[in-house]
Amino acid sequence: MTLFLENTWTPHPLPAGTWTVTLMNLSEEALTDFTLSLTTITRIMPEHRLEGARLLRRVANFHEFAPPEGLVLAPGACWRFSAEGLNRSPFHRNDAAKTACVTLKSGQHLPVQLSDLVQGHAVPVLPPPRLPEGRLTLPFASIPWPNRIEAEAGPAPVVIHAAEGTSRADLRLMLSIDALHARLFPAARKLFQISPAPGSLALTFADDAGIPAEGYRLDFTPERITLTASAEAGRRYGLTTLAQMLHGAFVDPQMRFPATGQIVDSPRYDWRGNHLDCSRHFWTADQVMRVIDILGWYKMNVFHWHLTDDEGWRAEIRAYPELTSVGATRGYDCPGMLPQLGDGPEPQGGFYTQDQMRAVVAHAGALGIEVMPEIETPGHAACVLAALPFLVDPDETPDSYHPVQGYPNNSWNPGLPETFEVLETIIAELVEIFPSRHFHIGGDEVAKNAWLESPRARILMQREGLSGTFELQSWFARRVKQILDRHGKVLVGWNELSHGGGVDPENTLLMAWERPEVGIELARTGYDVVMTPGQAYYMDMVQGPDWLENGAGWAGPVPPAQTYGYEAEGEFPEELQHRMRGIQSCIWCEHFTTVDWFNDLVFPRLPAVAEAAWTLKANKDWLRFAAQVRLHPKL
Repeated sequence: MTLFLENTWTPHPLPAGTWTVTLMNLSEEALTDFTLSLTTITRIMPEHRLEGARLLRRVANFHEFAPPEGLVLAPGACWRFSAEGLNRSPFHRNDAAKTACVTLKSGQHLPVQLSDLVQGHAVPVLPPPRLPEGRLTLPFASIPWPNRIEAEAGPAPVVIHAAEGTSRADLRLMLSIDALHARLFPAARKLFQISPAPGSLALTFADDAGIPAEGYRLDFTPERITLTASAEAGRRYGLTTLAQMLHGAFVDPQMRFPATGQIVDSPRYDWRGNHLDCSRHFWTADQVMRVIDILGWYKMNVFHWHLTDDEGWRAEIRAYPELTSVGATRGYDCPGMLPQLGDGPEPQGGFYTQDQMRAVVAHAGALGIEVMPEIETPGHAACVLAALPFLVDPDETPDSYHPVQGYPNNSWNPGLPETFEVLETIIAELVEIFPSRHFHIGGDEVAKNAWLESPRARILMQREGLSGTFELQSWFARRVKQILDRHGKVLVGWNELSHGGGVDPENTLLMAWERPEVGIELARTGYDVVMTPGQAYYMDMVQGPDWLENGAGWAGPVPPAQTYGYEAEGEFPEELQHRMRGIQSCIWCEHFTTVDWFNDLVFPRLPAVAEAAWTLKANKDWLRFAAQVRLHPKL
């Protein structure tokens, strides 16, 4: 059957307006005894008004509707219904149904094609270009831009070869950057080789203990290039700069290569991170390694791997196979998890075996990138509780609390001893896979009334003298920190871990995401901080205010110029700046239903964050960046 669904939103009544859904039967046969399922970020709340349909069930973003009793949708006919009482006004065209299906009485699922969300009678305006034409200050391709460069442009060599006497270690490093370039740009010319060739230029390596570990110096003469550094990291970044400039000269007629001169460079921040959410949208291990390659190309050094969330558990845990046999798959007929965020009715999911995770860690390590795992606690755990129901207090009131995403009772319960037994086992398995000193435990968006209807949680609160959800959350986090301390790990979490008394700032790193001022508050409390505010560094945010833009809108439009120009240090007092470890972009995947959407939202903002993490404020130049960034690789 050919079925089509249209979404319309009008702003009245306030505060969130009315969502109207129209299902059209364009087939040649009648549709009877059916239900309609939608996944949508704009959700219908418990207190709502629905005309023309019945809401059979809603779990977070999954909604199932029934038509009026006895409705027969004849060929060419429409079924229309409207809903008031939404969680919020939609921001953009992608904020209503992302996927839809009709389910017949027999259990058969029929696909439904659907439209973007239409904004009442308003005429949308086409978004303007996201990048200006730009202008070059020097005709060299390099992102992030070096912090000191004085060079004269000339023609590019045919290839760069290793000078005689180069060590095997430096040869391996040089060829690893050549291999990185080949993976990112498979059709491009090779950049490095070992032996001289007609038109090639020699590369010599030198040591200087006075250069910072991640710094390097490049000296250019007509006869050779000399790369000087004090450590492998600096040599790797110097080679990356050479690779970017030579690649640019090969593929862009306006780009050249330094004939003479010098580059002296080192990063602005130690922590230059990127987060990838693999729970809401599963990315294969090969796709994850592709993302890591892109980070290596831009000299980023931390990959924050978001392995769990409400929507799916992605890390194989051998002690608890149910976490991936049940908690990693969503579908209409699945035992634990309903479709969410762009799923169809058929099973959707995936997970990483322990061998795959080790392979990702090794791949990143070869590029100088640390892989930090994250398992979400105590909130964002719907997949855990679906997979391991013994972690649910049997006497807790069902649906007693809902976080912002709408899941019922979705948090690890600190009142159950089994909670910490399971976490101890999970962490013990993961620390054997991830050598990173940093282990992220989540800590964000716990519902403000979580656990208050759980008798076992209330017994714990009385025994420990705790008042309210956030003091209980802090007690939970301190227990998890004890586990991580025994493994020699630094606890990392979102800024809410400071609520309710917080955790000990020693060996703790918190990420400020809600708003920039949070980072300063955390630093004053004694925490080391990574700045990742949604208003600048969240790659899922829309890139403009126009209705036709794609992405999330809760932090406002984040155009590339805003990401590039944002100064994470902001109003940090000088005496607190040592607490700011660096910056991080976050790729959240509620809106990422395809690779094309990923590329549209992530670029050019990811390289903008990379340059903000490396290049000093005085050396940033938006127009120069805009002229160069079109050479970036994509997923």
